[in-house]
Amino acid sequence: MTPDQLPDHPTVPAPARPRPRPEESVARCREFADEMAGRRTIRDFSTEEIPLEAVREAVRAAATAPSGANLQPWRFVVVTDAERKRLLRQGAEDEERTFYEARASEEWLAALAPLGTDWRKPFLEEAPVVIAVFEVHGSTETPKPYYAKESVGLAVGLLLAALHRAGFATLTHTPSPMKWINQVLERPAHERPFVLIPVGYPAPDARVPDITRKPLSEVLVEL
Repeated sequence: MTPDQLPDHPTVPAPARPRPRPEESVARCREFADEMAGRRTIRDFSTEEIPLEAVREAVRAAATAPSGANLQPWRFVVVTDAERKRLLRQGAEDEERTFYEARASEEWLAALAPLGTDWRKPFLEEAPVVIAVFEVHGSTETPKPYYAKESVGLAVGLLLAALHRAGFATLTHTPSPMKWINQVLERPAHERPFVLIPVGYPAPDARVPDITRKPLSEVLVEL
C-alpha cells in the first residue's frame, strides 16, 4: 500500500498466525466438527456447581464475534442467584403455558411433539448458571447498532461452542415475549432479551430425544 492509499483511520498489522499444512487444517476442522457433533440440548440438569471462571472465559470467547460496524451490541448476564432463577422460571412458564395452550398453531405443536417439550421449564431453576443474552440498542450512552440480531446470533454460536468444549451442557430458551426479563435482571430498556441459556452438567439420568441431524450432503452446496 502506497502512502496515498493509507486509510484515514488507525490500523494495525493483521495478527500473525502460523499457517498449518493443508492436511493439518482438514484434521483440525474434522476434530472440531466431531466434537460439536456430540453437542445435544439438555433439559435435565444436575444442580452441581460449575467453575464460574470457565463461564467467564466462554463469554470472553463469545465477545470476539464479528459485529456490524464493530459495535458489539451484546450483554451477557450470568445468573447464579437462586431467587432470580426462580423468577426466570416463573416468568418463562407463565408465557409458555399461554403459548402451548393458546398461541401455538397445530402445525407448530406437531413440529415440537418429537422433542417432548411443554410449558414446564425446570431447567431455568435447576441449572447452576443461566446466561441471559441481550441485544444492546441505541441509548444516550450507546450508539445505534447495525445488524444487531445477526451479530448477537454469531456471538451466541461461539458461546455455545465454548461452553460445550468446556464440558458443560446447555439449552437455548426463548420465551415470547421476553420484556419481563429486564425487570427480573434489572437491565435497562435499551437492552433487549435475546435468549436464556441454562449451563451446567447433565443430570445423571438425563435423556435426550432420539433425533438426527441432516447429513452434510443435504446442507452443503459447492459451486
